Amino acid sequence: MSVVTAARRAKRLGTVTLVGIAMVAIIVLLTILSPIISPYDPIASNADQVLLGSSWEHWLGTDAYGRDVLSRTLEGGRFALLVSLLATSISVVVGTFVGTIAAYYEGWIDGAITRVLDALLAVPAILWLLLIVSVFGTGTWVIVVAISVVYSPAVARITRAAARPVLRSPYVVAAQSRGEMSLPILYREVIPNILDTILVEFAMRACWVILLVSTLSFLGFGVSPPTPDWGLMIQENRTALVVAPMGTLSPIIALSVLVVGLNLAADGLGKYFGVDRAMRGVA
Repeated sequence: MSVVTAARRAKRLGTVTLVGIAMVAIIVLLTILSPIISPYDPIASNADQVLLGSSWEHWLGTDAYGRDVLSRTLEGGRFALLVSLLATSISVVVGTFVGTIAAYYEGWIDGAITRVLDALLAVPAILWLLLIVSVFGTGTWVIVVAISVVYSPAVARITRAAARPVLRSPYVVAAQSRGEMSLPILYREVIPNILDTILVEFAMRACWVILLVSTLSFLGFGVSPPTPDWGLMIQENRTALVVAPMGTLSPIIALSVLVVGLNLAADGLGKYFGVDRAMRGVA
């Protein structure tokens, strides 16, 4: 693809979408480069530099343990981004498979799958997560699987709604007339034609997953101290908000930039692909 073609496609996305993508890219890039650009060890405490304000030595000050806030903020997105990427990917893959299967097999199979999805969606996501991590622990993979279980039903509902019109298309009917099996039809004919919906759903789901992961860390079910994490940083430093505000505000700002960027990108992609926002409203 030439530079001119890439520029034309970028222009079609719109300024707001590009701003959102840039916001996400900046946060991700800073997180990836954090081991190189962090000025201090993010877990090294110093009793002589507790709750310091902003200075040339510590741009964002220090926390209650004398740790550099800037270093911890840069490093703090690693857990949230890793878990969110894995959990969102698994949720979208599983949800897409279940949703397209439900759309393809109408009748009692579709009805049974839909009732199970409704039952899972009836319980708030945070309650499901707290139940799962309370039983199985707070390991990284436990949290990834738990979030995947929680959000796969919502993705399945979206893909089911998107796949049903495609299954009535002439090329799908022709494939069925040729005697092709259901899985090849879904893989070759249906999923490529709802890929725009899947991509938008991935971006929207990533927003909620990142917030959910940070909420778990804030409640004490995420990473263990002294590992830097945005949710954990907010929980640790909230009592010193008046004395050293940046210990709490820095992770909040970083989290807000990432989530707002993902929302802008998702909305822009939805308009670009023509995906109905009402369809994406299923949580």
